[in-house]
Amino acid sequence: MNYNFLLVFIPITLCLDWFEADPTLVFVSSGLAIIPLAGLLGKATESLSVYIGETLGGLLAATMGNAPELIISLFALKAGLHDVVKAAITGSIIGNLLLGMGLAIFIGGLDKVKLEFNRISAGMSSGLLMLASVGLIVPAIFHFTADQETELSTEISVALFVAYILSLVFTLKTHRHLFQAEAVKPTDGHEAGEVEEKLWKKNQAIAILVVVTIGITLMSETLTGAIEPAAESLGFTPIFAGVIFLALFGNVTDMANSVRFARKGQMDLTIAISVGASTQVVMFVVPVLIFASYFVGPKPLDLQFVPFEVVAIIIAVLINRSLTTDGESHWMEGVMMLGVYLILAIGFFFLPM
Repeated sequence: MNYNFLLVFIPITLCLDWFEADPTLVFVSSGLAIIPLAGLLGKATESLSVYIGETLGGLLAATMGNAPELIISLFALKAGLHDVVKAAITGSIIGNLLLGMGLAIFIGGLDKVKLEFNRISAGMSSGLLMLASVGLIVPAIFHFTADQETELSTEISVALFVAYILSLVFTLKTHRHLFQAEAVKPTDGHEAGEVEEKLWKKNQAIAILVVVTIGITLMSETLTGAIEPAAESLGFTPIFAGVIFLALFGNVTDMANSVRFARKGQMDLTIAISVGASTQVVMFVVPVLIFASYFVGPKPLDLQFVPFEVVAIIIAVLINRSLTTDGESHWMEGVMMLGVYLILAIGFFFLPM
């Protein structure tokens, strides 16, 4: 689906911010502006992958795919909004695993008896996700059970980042044959021609990548500046706004792609996007934010999530794993995931500061 019509919100956001309009309008407008920019960022990355090779292309895609969340979180760090940053991380995980995956399975399975996918790649993705979730859960559990105030976040971030790099070597180099089913395979020559025509030339892709990154940076700065007054105006806590809205603005294009591939029966791509995005947030975005927080913002970021966030992450990971280990799914499993997401969202809405 093409979201380019939402680019009109870029000048609207700049005008609203310039004239110091209602923070709620600024927050919504800047969030809507990020959606098409994230889509253009993905297309530019895909186009560049053709020229730089499969391995570097996969690395670039994995890195730039999380650029919107990373840039938004960096500005939140700069503003000292650590709780919002951690809420956005939580929201990205449960949003991709439950909302994005749930919508994909529900809509994709409506006209099919079952949806099938590669159990090996799904198992690898869910295994990495389990490792990633442990990296978020242990600091919180340690904080609430140990008597001493030892900080584990930096050390755990290093472990997660190293594991992430090795996972890229595994999936893109040494064992890439196990994941070949995830590649996009056109059904006929005409469709292959359409895909090729949609890709941009190298210089055009680089130029768009630079411009879009600047655009996301501007919109992210405006978004984070308006989140607290907007949340207060709407009666939301900043944590609820981070879990639901920030995560949605940064991941809506990934969720739309998951649904599109599921409707085509390409469930390997759906799982790669939904589960892979969550895994990359924890194993790449989180370590980068931890390292960057020593140079950006009033104090370093920690991984001491509130108990309800920890419970939400555990629930999302376990449910996703339990529903994707048998190599097949159906639309009712999508309903289950959406139901759990709605229940967690209600919990976050009533969660006190």
